[in-house]
Order: sequence, then structure tokens, then C-alpha cells
Amino acid sequence: MSKVVKFGGSSLASAEQFKKVGNIIRADKERKYVVPSAPGKRFSNDTKVTDMLYACYDLADQGKNFKADLDAIKARYQEIIDGLQLDLDLSEEFKTIEKNFKAKSGNNYAASRGEYLNGIIMANYLGYDFIDAATVIFFDENGEFDAAKTNEVLRARLAESKEAVVPGFYGSMPDGTVKTFSRGGSDITGSIVAKAAKADVYENWTDVSGFLIADPRIIDHPEAIETITYRELRELAYMGATVLHEDAIFPVRQEGIPINIRNTNAPEDNGTWIVGSTCQKSKYVITGIAGKKGFCSVNIEKDMMNSEIGFGRKVLQAFEENGISFEHVPSGIDTMTVFVHQDEFMHKEQKVVAGIHRLANPDMIDIESDLALIAVVLSVLYDRGEFDGLRRRLLGKALPQSFVLLPELRHGLLHSLLRLPGKAEFCRIRCADVRNTIFNIQFPVPEPSGPQRNVLFQHCIASLRLRARDPPSSRALCHDAFIICQPYFRLFRMASSSS
Repeated sequence: MSKVVKFGGSSLASAEQFKKVGNIIRADKERKYVVPSAPGKRFSNDTKVTDMLYACYDLADQGKNFKADLDAIKARYQEIIDGLQLDLDLSEEFKTIEKNFKAKSGNNYAASRGEYLNGIIMANYLGYDFIDAATVIFFDENGEFDAAKTNEVLRARLAESKEAVVPGFYGSMPDGTVKTFSRGGSDITGSIVAKAAKADVYENWTDVSGFLIADPRIIDHPEAIETITYRELRELAYMGATVLHEDAIFPVRQEGIPINIRNTNAPEDNGTWIVGSTCQKSKYVITGIAGKKGFCSVNIEKDMMNSEIGFGRKVLQAFEENGISFEHVPSGIDTMTVFVHQDEFMHKEQKVVAGIHRLANPDMIDIESDLALIAVVLSVLYDRGEFDGLRRRLLGKALPQSFVLLPELRHGLLHSLLRLPGKAEFCRIRCADVRNTIFNIQFPVPEPSGPQRNVLFQHCIASLRLRARDPPSSRALCHDAFIICQPYFRLFRMASSSS
């Protein structure tokens, strides 16, 4: 049996943290391949080494003196080396970095040096082989990850080493220049190494004991999720749960390798297991919640829209022509809404609007900004009869538009929202099916403060948990479960330590 272990920046921020990591690795002889991140924050107002490298390179790129900034980075690493009492000198490495900074080697090269240097220290500390990621992880001419070439070369190289350290976050382009993954990409490197090594387990060590069911800054002492599927995890990761990079799923998913999220500071905790599928039942109705802000909606209305063949295609063509991808497209009889990333859309909004008018001839177009998207993973018991009964009861209360609603949400989320201080105005509620539940909710009331600040989140968790009728017989993913206005996003905000 073999394990690939990846350690995040907080796990490697200091010599003391390095010692914890060393003890964890040595405690299990099956932990053969190690993927380190760059040193993270040692304390709350500290600066990550990656951010220090970015700032240092910016000075170099502007032709300014960056020596003091580079010396500060060198001091961070020297502090770790001295604390571990290693016979290691990084002077030549820093001379090379200084030379390449002056030659303006690029932000990718600059950012990668944090992992590269930490990898050298880790290999020296453990007595493992050091494998420069630039020699075994490859990108194509378009900057896309070259999975086939990487797997072939990396697998052959790992076969030569019984134990090795491979720095995370970066690889190389066909011309040899360094290319990084997106921020948090060391998770991806760990997954790639696990696939190439045909590992039995990919352990991802961080500063929390797995994915938590709620934000610990809002809910006191939330429990960890014991088991979650790749699909559920990818949705949560994409929507802002940053314990694991969303793209880290694919390499291990292809090989059926489970991921175990562990806590460097509490190695005795079991953490969260991420698997392809499982027969284990969740303890809670809500398995996890995650959110991402920065969206806007384009609301299109046209009488008899549902009978016009090709209307949706025409609307989406306007976005395609302007190079804008959409996030979600709920629709009604006479309405269609397209949710997009606001920063991509705002500079082209009038071109898109003009395109929609030209192609689809709508009656009205309205744009809403500063929306947040919240994904909820639920364990649900699908009961079609109860769905239909709930639909009739809610429609009898004159709520707009036809929809279906999860039975667990009947007395939980919906009723809790209605009991909030102030008036909650439901602008649009539309649910397609059990795996696509969409809420667009506007709160015109001021954001609550003090004890009322977390009331919404508490109701979402507690009410749903208490109202669950029976142990759920199946799992389903409610993708894009909530779309709410910006002032209330903080109530749902997921920290890096939450799910």
C-alpha cells in the first residue's frame, strides 16, 4: 500500500509545523510521496511567502530595487532551516532567483519558487529524493495541463524513487518556462502524483479536521463531514469551499483513489473521506453548504416565450458572441434568466443586451447585480406525492411561478426565512427537480447585527436537521441551491475551513 501526502501552507509555515509534518510522515511507512506547498501564514497578520514573491517580482518587473524584499523571503526560509537544524544553504538558489527576476522571467516563475524552495527543504529534512515539478508536470502550447505526457513521465520518474518530494503548484511549458496552476494548485499536484504513483490513498493535510458542515465563525463547533462523494465535493469546492481545489478531483477520480482530508495539528482525527460512491448515510439532512459571490442575472421576458422554438438558443448566442460563459439558466413560461460572473459581464453588458434584442426580440430585459450563489449538498428522501402536495399548498398562498420544493425544506428553510426580522420578499422561486433547486430571494431589509446576525444560517442548519422525518434513503445534490442578494452573503460565507 502507498500513500501520497500533500501539506498546505499553514502546515509548513514554520519549523515547528515542519516537525509536526515530519512526525506524521514518519509515523506511517506507506507515506512515500510528499507534495509541499509554500510556507503560509505563521500568525493572523502574517504574509504568505507566495504573496511576498509576487510583491518582490512586481518591483523587479518595474525595474525597482527588490533586494530587501528578496532578503525577507530568504530570511523566512532560513528561519525554518535553522529551526530544523539542517545543514542546508539556499544561497545559490536565491542567486538564481535574483538573476531570473532581473531577466523578468514572469509571475508564474516567481510564484512557483515558494513551493520549489520548500520542496528542497522538505526533501533534505526527510532524507527523500527531490523531484523538480517542472521536469515531470507539463502544460501544452495553450497553457492547458497535459495529462497524458505528465502521467507517462511522472510515473517513470517515481518508479526510480522509493520516497520522493514533488513540489506542488507548478509545471513547465513546452519551451521549458514555468507555468503554475490556479491558486491552491498544490492540491492538483498531489492528485496528479497520486494517479501516477497508483496510490491507494491521497492524504491532503491542512489546518482543519476535514470539511465542516457549517462555518465555524457562525456556528459554534460544527462537526466534520465523515464521507462525501467526488461529485458533491466538486460542487462545494467550485462554490467556494476552499479546503480542496475543485480540479484536484479529476486525476484521482479516474483511478478511484479516495482522498482523505486531515488536520496537521490534530493528526488523530479521522478527517473527511472523499470517495466515488458510498452506501454510508449522512448524519444530517444538510451535508455541506458553500457559497461564491460576484454574480449577476440577466432577466429576459417575452410573451409566449415557451412556444417560440429556438428562443433560448438565440439568447445564449448573444453571450457566446461576446465570449461570456453562463452559470445557470432557469426559465418560466414567459421568462428566462441567465446567471453570469459579474466581472466578466459588466464590461460587455450593453453589447450583450443589444445582441439579445437583435437576436431574440424580447419584451423586456432587466439586470440584477451583486448576487451570491450558494450550493447545498443534501441527503434527501424523494417523495413525489409530498412534492406535489407542498406545491399546491404554496401556490395557494399566491407565491409567484410554478415550482417544486424539497420536502425537507418545507418547514425548514422556507418557513424560517418567513420568520426572519423584517419582510423577506420572494422575487422568484423556481425548482426544476430534486437535483436542481433554485431560489432567487431578495431581502430589502437592512443586514441584522448582534445576536440576529446568524439567524438565517442557524435556521438553514438547525431547522432542516430537526424536521427530517426519516433517515434518508438516497443522496442527491441540490446544485445552485440559493441565489441571494449581496448584503446577506456574509451570513452564508464559507471560510477555508468550512464546507
